[in-house]
Amino acid sequence: MNKKLLSLAVTAILMSHAQAQEDESGSGIAIEHQATVTEKAEKNAVEKIEVVGMRSPFGATKTNTPIVELARTISIETALDLKQKGVLNLSQSATYMAGVTGESYGYATRVDSISSRGLSIPRYRDSIQELFGSYNSTRAEIYTMEQVELLKGPASVLYGQGSPGGIMNYVSKTPTLGKGSEVVLSYGSFDRAQVGVDVNGSLSEDDKWMGRFVGIYRNADSQVDYVSDDTQVFMPSLSFMPSDNTTLTLIGLFQDTDSDTAAQFIPVEGTLLPLADGTYLPDQDVYAGEPGFNKFDTKSNQVTLLGEHLINDTTSLSFTALWRDGEADYHQAWATFTGGTRYLNAYVGAPVAPTDTFVPRTFYQADNTFSQYAFDVRVNKGFVTGSFEHELLAGVQYQNVKTDANSAYYAGGGVLQGDFRYILDLANPEYTGAPEQAIFDAIYNNAPEQTVTDTGLYLSDQISYENWRVTLGLRHDRVDNDTGVTEQDDTQTSYSAGILYRFDNGISPYLSYAESFETVVGLDNNNNQLKPEEGRQYEAGIKYELSSIPGFITLAYYDIEVSNLPNPNGLPDEAAQQQGVTTIEGFELEGRVDFGQITAQFAASVMDAEDPNGFSLSAQPDSNASLWINYSPLELEALTVGAGIRYVGESVSENGIIRYDTPSYTLGDLMVSYELSDNLDLQLNVRNVTDKKYLTSCLFRGDCFPGVRRTVNASLTYSF
Repeated sequence: MNKKLLSLAVTAILMSHAQAQEDESGSGIAIEHQATVTEKAEKNAVEKIEVVGMRSPFGATKTNTPIVELARTISIETALDLKQKGVLNLSQSATYMAGVTGESYGYATRVDSISSRGLSIPRYRDSIQELFGSYNSTRAEIYTMEQVELLKGPASVLYGQGSPGGIMNYVSKTPTLGKGSEVVLSYGSFDRAQVGVDVNGSLSEDDKWMGRFVGIYRNADSQVDYVSDDTQVFMPSLSFMPSDNTTLTLIGLFQDTDSDTAAQFIPVEGTLLPLADGTYLPDQDVYAGEPGFNKFDTKSNQVTLLGEHLINDTTSLSFTALWRDGEADYHQAWATFTGGTRYLNAYVGAPVAPTDTFVPRTFYQADNTFSQYAFDVRVNKGFVTGSFEHELLAGVQYQNVKTDANSAYYAGGGVLQGDFRYILDLANPEYTGAPEQAIFDAIYNNAPEQTVTDTGLYLSDQISYENWRVTLGLRHDRVDNDTGVTEQDDTQTSYSAGILYRFDNGISPYLSYAESFETVVGLDNNNNQLKPEEGRQYEAGIKYELSSIPGFITLAYYDIEVSNLPNPNGLPDEAAQQQGVTTIEGFELEGRVDFGQITAQFAASVMDAEDPNGFSLSAQPDSNASLWINYSPLELEALTVGAGIRYVGESVSENGIIRYDTPSYTLGDLMVSYELSDNLDLQLNVRNVTDKKYLTSCLFRGDCFPGVRRTVNASLTYSF
């Protein structure tokens, strides 16, 4: 473990605290105040506060258990948090979380690549997984979310197969009694113009019927020439409350996005490393695609039904049912992966291009689709046995996912056959046009449709005895994979356990154990079915609910092991054997505190990880740290000023022959918000204030990913 970085993390918690954000919707981390900021100043008193977790069965934990009583680590960003920080996409929502990487592959328009504790994690909406396969659906839009939650570590007991790093769950905006409506106009860098509409209200005099409509229209360019990010989103929802004990909510989500991929896979030489003449490419955001050919046009349709029913004072039923489909029309050209240098003259061993900055380009076409049917039904039951209080969660989850990816690769644009028509000078690009469609039609691969069916039964019990909290979890899954060529059935049982003690002074130490699994389709050299990859995590930590001022702090240590990976040494006779193990350990600090006029949020982490070969995990920073502060002066009640700083540590990519070290970087963010009137607010956000040029990662295959440049965004919100 890096002692310097650990010291940095400890210093961060000593110097700063963090606010538990009050959430008007009743969901998320909320600190319930009994006095306003002004009242506190006048009375010179600090009220007793209570930190509570998700007040929704559709949150990441599927329970109403207070976060302070959970022997797990959870990071949450509410809609207000996201707005104040100027978050424009899901990746940016993770940039102020401890141990989470939201921009591993730089500035992106194609997909959000989010990792937790060194591992890529799946995304869920309202507790149902939302994204499957590669590049076959739209990106989730921040403005449609009430909050973003990240449950860290293995979560198979609640969610079935998935990553040991955790899961990200976002809670949809739904009809909410007492919540107003708004129209948000925004404009910013790279001609990013967006209109957001959020209309919420009662549809009947008795409030039994409520409706909400969230809509987005955006027309935007990007920091990469020729790459747009245009989208239209329509999300209507309808809630019916036939009684005080029952709520049914129907959500429609329809999205159409026309874009390209901002990731250009620019060679290491000229970005991380100098070119042969000692210089660098004049623009690391150079567009390596082909105008008129490149596109990433996606559509998705989704219908979700949420249900809650209070059977009696101790028992409740909730469920999520979902249908979703998506499609992508994807064309891209990129600098060809050659296994060595990616520049043409060095690759062919002869000066066939005018300069040494020409690259051959690979052209790719694909039409990808997916469809999904899923439901998750659970019962929460509270009961008492002797001196022990129980909160029992029992559920059944089912999902059926079909994916289809048909594609054509024209590798190198014919360079190996002596065709140099499509090469590109990265130092001075002049675009050539793309190969004729007939070339793609001739090499088109019509891949078979793949189907995955997953059925899981799960049971969890939180047991309370005086100040003790013990959680036990069990789940059994059956996963059926049909690749169109191979059929495979897997069964897996996962376990979790945790223990926590709540001291009266607000300190709650805890220990926990959790497992995960992910199926692997195929046979080993003995014709035996491959086992699922398995993950387990031991976590120990301390949660501290401050008593003198409103606040909440978590310190956690985790140890993760992922097994049944491919043979680490790649021995010819054992190529398919599952002997590899990845190990990850780290520390995380995270918290919020409210000083009245000043609120602060901080996060810090350090991580030490090795893949089965003993190498660092590719494109995963060894540390991160952040601090966000809001200041609302009593003398200027209409004004709020915010500032943040983000540090991301070094990342490494290596294969035993090649090693690339991507340097650490530090970025600053600013926010100014002013209430022009009771229903009109103006806000200005600047992310990466200094317009720092940096790389988020470089891969040993030979390409690098530039980070997000300075982004200025102004928004005007009319509330009604």
